[in-house]
Amino acid sequence: MRVHINRPTEDYPLIGERDVLVIHDERMLAHQPDAQAPFQPGKLDSRIQTMLGGLFDGATTKWSYPEHPGRLLAITDLLTLEPVPGVRYETASAATQEQLGRVHATSYLENIYALRGKQTWLDVDTTAVSSGSVDAAEVAAGAAIAAVDAVVTGRAGSAFALCRPPGHHAGSVRARGFCLFNNVAVAAAHAHTVLGCERVLIIDWDVHHGNGTQDIFWTSPHVLFFDTHRAAPFYPGTGNKEEIGEGLGEGLTVNIPLPAGCGDLALVQAYREILVPAVAWFQPDVILVSAGFDMHRLDLCMNLSFNGFGMLTRIVQELADQHCGGRLVMVLEGGYQLESLSRGVRTVLEVLAGGSAQESEEPGMHDVQELIAFHKEAFK
Repeated sequence: MRVHINRPTEDYPLIGERDVLVIHDERMLAHQPDAQAPFQPGKLDSRIQTMLGGLFDGATTKWSYPEHPGRLLAITDLLTLEPVPGVRYETASAATQEQLGRVHATSYLENIYALRGKQTWLDVDTTAVSSGSVDAAEVAAGAAIAAVDAVVTGRAGSAFALCRPPGHHAGSVRARGFCLFNNVAVAAAHAHTVLGCERVLIIDWDVHHGNGTQDIFWTSPHVLFFDTHRAAPFYPGTGNKEEIGEGLGEGLTVNIPLPAGCGDLALVQAYREILVPAVAWFQPDVILVSAGFDMHRLDLCMNLSFNGFGMLTRIVQELADQHCGGRLVMVLEGGYQLESLSRGVRTVLEVLAGGSAQESEEPGMHDVQELIAFHKEAFK
């Protein structure tokens, strides 16, 4: 049975009339870092312990690792409770060393492989591993590959890879920000090298700048990287508007650093006024989205609503329809408040499947209109 929702026009099909493939694999749940695990030798253990201070010793409530299996479970639980018509599911194959090696140095991969079966913090950044983390990260990258492969080969209209650990902070030689392998970069390299996509667009709407993705494609003429994020000094402190790429990639990095209070209207305007003409100029063969959900106001970093995520999805979907035959792939990045993460993913899937995107408005406007109607006769 189709689900009917209010829509502003009759131009959009009903939910379920567009094909959406979700790549999900329970092996990614094996990534279970422990915030109190020891650091690797030589990784400034004492400095980190000093920085974290009361989060550990003597603390009433101890800090826990934010990127935990419950993130994926929250998403899949909601999709089981409230399935989206038109969405089907597949599992993934683990990414091979050859596939990962298109964006990561061999020495880096060897160092990560050596951590298989271990539980440790990697360095001074926010990245740790458990005994199943390397296997999970290989599957996460494989999920992104499977999603782009399905879309480019025509097996799916669009796809969403539910990946963890996330990837957009991982550079070619360093794990950072909960990320081991750069899933979206691995997928983009697969699209270019194996599937013959000459021009790949990567959009990153995670609240944190995708510094790893930017670094990997900094000089590439084949990838346009467009990133909206909370401005520095917010983590990771990169992504200024002057960062535009170098060499053959000059002009192909587009950064939109935004202040903390930004919400739906600002983001939608940035997409319409900056992204839309950039895509028309670049003419991509496929569009990938690093889809983080920590811009939602419940994550306390920015002020996006669920309608805002729906609007961004609609804009990107229309760009894919117009410029690359609808080939659109979402790759999960951040989002750590479980309600906004799960509901945000479902909102995106509903739009991908044909649902309408509700226009955004200033928070509280609907409530104010109801209050105006209630009180308007009182003082006449």
